[in-house]
Amino acid sequence: MDKVDACGCADPVVETDRVIVRTEKLNLHYGKLQALKDIGVELPANRINALIGPSGCGKSTFLKTLNRMNDLILDCRIDGRVYIDDVDIYGDIDVVDLRRRVGMVFQKPNPFPMSIYDNVAYGPRTHGTKSKTVLDEIVECSLRRTALWDEVKDRLRASALGISGGQQQRLCIARTIAVDPEIILMDEPTSALDPQSTLKIEDLMTELKKSYTIVIVTHNMQQAARVSDNTAFFLIGEVVEYGPTSRIFNQPTEKRTEDYISGRFS
Repeated sequence: MDKVDACGCADPVVETDRVIVRTEKLNLHYGKLQALKDIGVELPANRINALIGPSGCGKSTFLKTLNRMNDLILDCRIDGRVYIDDVDIYGDIDVVDLRRRVGMVFQKPNPFPMSIYDNVAYGPRTHGTKSKTVLDEIVECSLRRTALWDEVKDRLRASALGISGGQQQRLCIARTIAVDPEIILMDEPTSALDPQSTLKIEDLMTELKKSYTIVIVTHNMQQAARVSDNTAFFLIGEVVEYGPTSRIFNQPTEKRTEDYISGRFS
């Protein structure tokens, strides 16, 4: 069992070889449009996995299959398999619990219109935590882990809408980790932020991978190269190439990958 520190945070246990996400012949259709085609990838735990590719190539669609957010879209049909810890998440499972285990951070910061404290406490309360002492520990721990505590500790009861965009995005990450997920999905989490806030989020991702698996969609090639351990290149609903980021960027095996990364893609 993980050791728990004074603020309720578990010491990270880094696993280097375990595959946490595996897909097999994953296909997704929106009506007659096929958005994903025979996706088969294995994503290791405690790594940052970047999904790159041009707009409309299936990156965000794939991301949303990992916590079944596509269930909310009419005329969406999925076949194939998506396993998390060897459990088929499209089988008979508790979808609410799945979305606790697989949290999501969106492109635009979306704090709830409530206090900073209540944003972080929202998830634990929803899952049954009522003790103020426990909630206080969760809120402080989550804000510390997102390097936000020192910036907001004196205004926890103030509206979350009153802090900067970069702070709001870190608050959304704090809200996500407050329910102790295993995986954090990030859909272009820095595209709406300034360079300084972007750097803080990137540093935060590097720290968080000690405890969580991160899957990030990004259009920023430099960002993918800086922060990710593995990269998948998507094109027209297919994974053209997937592997260690250093190899994908420096020695891709597919010409389409090389053309996209070098800017020659048309």
